[in-house]
Amino acid sequence: MSAAIQLERVTNTKEQTQSITTISTIPGAAVRGNGFGVLFMAFFGTLWAYTGIMGLQGWGEPLLLVAAVTVGIALFIGGGSLLRASRRLTNQVSKADVKRGNRMGIWFNIIFAAEGLAIGISIAVCNAASHSELIPLAAAIIVGLHFFPLASLFQVRLYHFTGALLCLLPILTWLFVPVKVMLGEHQILAFMSVVGLGSALILWGTGLTIWLMGKRLLSVNTISQR
Repeated sequence: MSAAIQLERVTNTKEQTQSITTISTIPGAAVRGNGFGVLFMAFFGTLWAYTGIMGLQGWGEPLLLVAAVTVGIALFIGGGSLLRASRRLTNQVSKADVKRGNRMGIWFNIIFAAEGLAIGISIAVCNAASHSELIPLAAAIIVGLHFFPLASLFQVRLYHFTGALLCLLPILTWLFVPVKVMLGEHQILAFMSVVGLGSALILWGTGLTIWLMGKRLLSVNTISQR
């Protein structure tokens, strides 16, 4: 009787260990998703930084350009490292996961296309109203709004925070920052600079956070395999 109970305990322990290992094993798709997220944040963050630097109209341009490109390259390297690491992980997924991934891809393309269309319309409206200085503000708000459906689509709560910051930044800029600022005899397009550089910092910060999340997933996978 005691032998049977002991055997049952051993069997249960093995099943629990296998269950924990299965749960703890991180699929390559999860880390790969983080890697692509970092790459997107690196690219668009650097693009916004360039927009902000253009608003400075030559002031501090060489140094800021080098700094922006350096940050972008560093994040690209980080994202690439996650993609390389994902190749060493299991890619076993169910048919349901494949279908879900395909749906996510379709919705991502729809959201991305809607964002581009909305930005194009906002540019046309601002130019037609002779208020081209509002273009970066409108674009930042649209970019911020598109993060909310992405947060639900990819189940990444961080994107809610990113979207809120990107929406709040242009609103505060419009309320409290003048359209143009004079530094001595040098004129700065303040709307473009503040929103551009501010959006870059938000996206870069998001990219760094996603990279750290990916590294954490890799650490969990390493521990589960010991």
